[in-house]
Amino acid sequence: MSKLAKSNTVEPVARIPSLRWYWDFGVVLSEGEPRRLLSLLSALLETPALGQAARTAGISYRAAWGLLRRCEAELGLPLVMMERGRGSRLTALGESLLNMDGAARQALSEVHAAWEERMRILLAPALETGSSGQLRLRVFASHDLALADWMEHGRRVPIDVTWRGSEETLAALGRGECDVAGFHVPESWTSAQLVAWLSRWLKPRLHVCLPVMRRRQGLIVAAGNPLGLQSLADVAARGARMVNRQRGSATRNLIDQLFAVNDIDPCSVDGYAHEEFTHDAVAATVASGQADAGFAIEAAAARYDLDFVPLVMERYGLAMSKSVAGSEAGRKLLARIGGNTFRQRLHALPGYEPLPAGKPGEWDAFLAEA
Repeated sequence: MSKLAKSNTVEPVARIPSLRWYWDFGVVLSEGEPRRLLSLLSALLETPALGQAARTAGISYRAAWGLLRRCEAELGLPLVMMERGRGSRLTALGESLLNMDGAARQALSEVHAAWEERMRILLAPALETGSSGQLRLRVFASHDLALADWMEHGRRVPIDVTWRGSEETLAALGRGECDVAGFHVPESWTSAQLVAWLSRWLKPRLHVCLPVMRRRQGLIVAAGNPLGLQSLADVAARGARMVNRQRGSATRNLIDQLFAVNDIDPCSVDGYAHEEFTHDAVAATVASGQADAGFAIEAAAARYDLDFVPLVMERYGLAMSKSVAGSEAGRKLLARIGGNTFRQRLHALPGYEPLPAGKPGEWDAFLAEA
């Protein structure tokens, strides 16, 4: 076989089965457009820029504009208001559509979960040993530099990775849209807090968790910390410019909690509306001089030769269903996560500490002393 023929050969890939459902709004929309519309509306909650929202939703600007206009014409009511100089914002109808979709998916995920679990158990032997190809895990994970580097360069497990906020990853796992969710929580939480938080999306009888690593989060500031910032309260008090994380991320929730503890209105802080989606992007913004401070992990500060003020120690881990944890692909992923290559990467990065290798287990053990 020639090299060209080899390069064009695509091995079939088996996917873990999941149950899907889609909206039909009762108007003339082509297949898949209701899903794309909801994705676009969700993205517009995060940014007033239609172009950026379109990229987040995975469609072109022209397609996004046409989809909105067509839907609004069919419904007879606007979904988005566009104002010169202020960008786009959802109307009451647009927000109501998203709220209804979220509530419906949460309710239906509870019904779907048991059937998905039974189907996965039924098909697991065929998927793992059949000739249809390798099982490929869908991983939704909160962004992490060590994990991203390992998944890009060091993995030996077939996976598809999508970076989302912790709450988004767990919600996707609860809905069956991914197989593994990466999330993080402060180590100051109690087990009761953690269980209550996870219960918003997951089911104890279906899902298990594995603590993977500890990492430090805090303020990233310019080299030498010229403003002498030691906390988010200092950022507010001294009028420093900050760069924020996106809504739905665990880091954003932590930032908002720290502002609340100090009785600070976050909207009064310069740059609070400036959102970035990764720790790396936060550090790059500070390094470029566009912000005086950002909240991110220590390794991101070191990457850009910036100073770091430690504030929180947190625990990062993975959540998955029991059937995925017991599948061949799941066992391979867990073995690699617990292996020397990944642990060496953690030791090499500032602010990280690997946790003892173990097996996924009950939620209340996630924050147990290492």
